[in-house]
Amino acid sequence: MRWNENRVRSIDPLIILIFLTGVVGCTLAHVKVDVVSERTALENQVLGTYNALDQEMLLVASVRGVDSSGRIQQPPKQSQEQQDAILAVQTLAFHADDLQIFRRLGWVGEDNAGHLVAFPMALENVPEEFSDFARRYPQDEFAAVIEAINRAREVMMRRVIAMNENFTEADLPQIRQVFAKLNRENAQPGEKIQAEDGSWTVKK
Repeated sequence: MRWNENRVRSIDPLIILIFLTGVVGCTLAHVKVDVVSERTALENQVLGTYNALDQEMLLVASVRGVDSSGRIQQPPKQSQEQQDAILAVQTLAFHADDLQIFRRLGWVGEDNAGHLVAFPMALENVPEEFSDFARRYPQDEFAAVIEAINRAREVMMRRVIAMNENFTEADLPQIRQVFAKLNRENAQPGEKIQAEDGSWTVKK
């Protein structure tokens, strides 16, 4: 990830990050997750499980390195699924700043399945604050970052299924739609979003 003093500090609206301290420290306090009556029952279940996932991540992060006697404590054993989720969180946090700029430049859009779609890396009408970033960002690195973010998002969505006994793999398409809706709601004006019918627009 590239660092720049003008870098926009923001959080990915899918996982709504979850910045890491040590192994991982996270919170969903910034998520626009209003589990209220106007949301569907499925949305409420998905978002409730998502908050439970936050607690799982916090539990991992809260393990102290030494006990009160100064003895080293071994961290609790983690399943492969937990390890994958932690890695996904780290990946999303690591690329969060670049992703926000990609959105501002119109290089990516949020599709209707909870993933990113890459658009041409246009260099016209780039804001001055991002001109160096845009000029120097390699095409292959851009593609690799989008791929990594989408893999991490998929891991997190599947983790929601694993943590809720009411969900199965058959529910994955609907869960993707829930996260896509959340992405659209959290998109900023000028960012590209895909509607449920597949059409693309720029958020007003």
